[in-house]
Formats: sequence, C-alpha cells, structure tokens
Amino acid sequence: MTAPEFPAGSTPDVRLPSAPPLALLLDVDGPVASPLTRDVKPEIIADLVALASAGIPVIFNTGRSDAFIREQVMEPMIAAGMPGGTVIHAICEKGAVWFSYTATGPGPIHVDRELAVPTAYGDDVRRLVAEDYSAHMFFDETKRAMVSVEQHIEVANADYLAEQKLFDTDAMDLMARHGLGVVRLEHHAPNSDDEVDYRVDPTIISTDIESVRLGKDLGASRAVELLAAQGITPQAWRTVGDSRTDYAMADWLHHNDHPVKHVDVRPADGVPVKPYAVLTATDLDLGADVIHDDAGGAFLRSWRESLVS
Repeated sequence: MTAPEFPAGSTPDVRLPSAPPLALLLDVDGPVASPLTRDVKPEIIADLVALASAGIPVIFNTGRSDAFIREQVMEPMIAAGMPGGTVIHAICEKGAVWFSYTATGPGPIHVDRELAVPTAYGDDVRRLVAEDYSAHMFFDETKRAMVSVEQHIEVANADYLAEQKLFDTDAMDLMARHGLGVVRLEHHAPNSDDEVDYRVDPTIISTDIESVRLGKDLGASRAVELLAAQGITPQAWRTVGDSRTDYAMADWLHHNDHPVKHVDVRPADGVPVKPYAVLTATDLDLGADVIHDDAGGAFLRSWRESLVS
C-alpha cells in the first residue's frame, strides 16, 4: 500500500508521535453511530476530535460506504474544529475501499476492484428490492464494491428482520442464477467449480453481499499499513465493535503481535474466549444495559480523560 494522499494545502502527520500509547480501530454502526438514527452524537464527535488532535490514531473500520463516513463522521469532526495536521483514516466496505481526511476534507478514494461484486448481480438485487422489498429496506447506492440493503429507519426492527430472512434467501438464489458461489452463515452454496467467492452477511439493520475476502481483519491489516506509511507504530491497540465479526480486528492484530484489547458494545451475543482481553460497559462500572453508541461513547470518554491532558 502506498503512503496515504491528502488534500492540497493540508499538512498531515506533522504533529503525530511515531509511537503513540494507543491507536483506536473503530467499527461505526453501533459503537459510534446509533443503529436507530444512524447519526453520531455530538459528544462522541468531540471525543474523537480530542483524541485525534492529541496524536492518538483514530481509524474507522466499517462496512459502511465512504459517503456515509464523510457525511456522518468527517463533516461533523471538521465542523467541531478538527485542527490542521490531524489525519483520520477510514477503511470502508470491510476493506475494499479506503481514504484519509484532514481538516481540509477527504483525500482520494481507493477501491480494490478485484473485491467488487459483479455489476450485473448488483443490478438484479436493486430490481429485487424495488419490486419486492422496498417497504422494509432500501438499496444502498453509495457502495462501490459491496452490494448492501438497509432497513428504513421508520420500519420496526422486528418487522425488518422477518423480511430480511426472505430477502437473504432471494439474494442467495440470485447468486446461483449468476453462476456464483455463496455462503450465508452456515449455508454454503458453491458454484459449478465447487468454489464460494461471495458472502451474504446479515446484520441487525442490513444485509451486505460481498467478497469472502473482505472482513474486519482485512481492515485491520490496511489500518496498520496506513499508519506505517506515516511512520507510526502504536504501542497498543483498542478495537471496538458490536458483533462477533468485529472480533476479527483484534484477532488479526493479536496474531500479528500487536498488543490489543477488544471492546464489545453489544455483548449479549456472547463474549467468546480470546487470547486477549475483552472489555464491556461493565468494565467502566456501567450497567449491562449500556450498549451500542452509549457504551462506545463511554469508552471514548474514558480514553480521552486518561490520554488527553
């Protein structure tokens, strides 16, 4: 990976320490953005700006598109007074898309085209949603490599989840008609060459259809490379997520000898046994009912209080 490019006139990394005590690798939906409203609380934005301004690397590792990050995270951070010289990296679509931004705006968007879902399949999913599922979900037109559908905010989540199962089945059937191998959870449907190249990945508010090579571990790898290109090697990492798949961030970092602790802001799914520490809201003396961006915000605040003078 080449060194990150930045908008003209910006002065990236001039004040960043080469060995910060901590780096943050953050899932967005859940820990940072509310899964109900999809936006980010001003106090979370303020803590992100304070941490990044103090030289703590802040990297987003998300299935969301670069457009979502620009609108819901980048623009509010810039408006909150993110100083010049502060660099934020955003790894989107589970590693297929990435860009960096400063107080002057975003740099170039990088897309790994080899990891993109075939355009013809995406077109068929768009038609499927329009014809059969538009009352509960919408086709995300901002994705560059993945194909994603998402729950309408005004729809009850229980109703969406019931429709999601039907949609996911139809999406799997479409894969077969395109001659593509696909997996959804434990259901494998290889292509004629007995290969599975794509994944149907349901979340609590969306379904992502993606290359099986994408994942939060790929995002973690890209994050380390982006910091290395700036000459930055963090002393330790904190990864934050709200699902089992987010543990792949910490798994990759631990496997590659980076000290890491993982924060699970929705531990009701069950906390797996890991060779690194796993933190939840109870570690901040908060109730087990404190989840999602309430828990994510509490951890950001605790790191700001301990790391920012």
